[in-house]
Amino acid sequence: MSGLQLTWYLLLAVLACGYAVLDGFDLGVGLWTLWAGGDRRRMAVLNAIAPVWDGNEVWLLAAGGASFAAFPYVYASLFSGLYPVFMILFFALIFRAVAMGFIHHENVGLFRWVWHVVLAASSGAALFMLGMVVGNLMNGLSIDAHGDWSGSHWQMFSPLAILLGLLANTLMASHGALYLGLRVKGDLLDWARGKASMAWGMSVALLLAAAAAALMARTNLAANYEANPALVLVPLVTIITFVLTGFLNVWRLPKAAFAASTVSILGLLSTAFVAMFPRIVPAAIEANSLTIADTSSSPYTLRAMLIIALIGLPIALGYTAFVYWLFRGRVSHEEGAAE
Repeated sequence: MSGLQLTWYLLLAVLACGYAVLDGFDLGVGLWTLWAGGDRRRMAVLNAIAPVWDGNEVWLLAAGGASFAAFPYVYASLFSGLYPVFMILFFALIFRAVAMGFIHHENVGLFRWVWHVVLAASSGAALFMLGMVVGNLMNGLSIDAHGDWSGSHWQMFSPLAILLGLLANTLMASHGALYLGLRVKGDLLDWARGKASMAWGMSVALLLAAAAAALMARTNLAANYEANPALVLVPLVTIITFVLTGFLNVWRLPKAAFAASTVSILGLLSTAFVAMFPRIVPAAIEANSLTIADTSSSPYTLRAMLIIALIGLPIALGYTAFVYWLFRGRVSHEEGAAE
């Protein structure tokens, strides 16, 4: 494995983590808008993410583009093998975008409520499919020696994949409610804090169940941790910050709670990346797994793409930081606008 290949693997991991943290709370907020109680309250909750949600989706596009350019065999195998899951995911994201637009332009209360239902359903479906993708990777895909799908599509709905789909919903519902704790005020703030605690409690049970299912599904997931015990720090930090998230929210420390939630989500994904390394697409038959060294593009392509990434990534990070700073005020259902 070359340094360029490893660098692109790490960049792909960074893009995936960036999307999970940023669009994760968008999707989590999308789950809650329907339950905010009253049209003005729902609109206030939605206004908390209105300036940033579409920009956060750029991280998903960047991750998909990076995988296509840097690891084309992985892109082909993963997207063809999990075709039904990705199609549902993309349609859910499309309906999420359509709902966001119609909610802001629909004047009839009943129809606006219908679009809130569409927003909640599409957000939940997108999160479930994202969890399914991670679950199938942790479970090992049914691919042959050429990377082609060789199993039944019903195998995608394994207990581990379903558990991670549900965990993605509760985890991001908590993350989204914690973000609302930074953006709303008045009684909406207490409402968001309560929803974050509820979703966090559900995530605890699902996380324990998913961890047990993952270890039973593939015993070699712990191989890298056994070979290098220092790597245990990754899941350890994840557990600590995940537990802290719930307590910091109860202690009414919204910034610290959201920061802990962010670190715990990054830790969960990092734990998975470390467990799979050096495989990008683990297979049910270990010999068929797609690794970093075997599936990357040519050194010239990796080098050229790295130059583009080093130029584009700081611009994307700077723009993201500017937008969040510009729309840093809180929203209220009484005024209906950011302060």
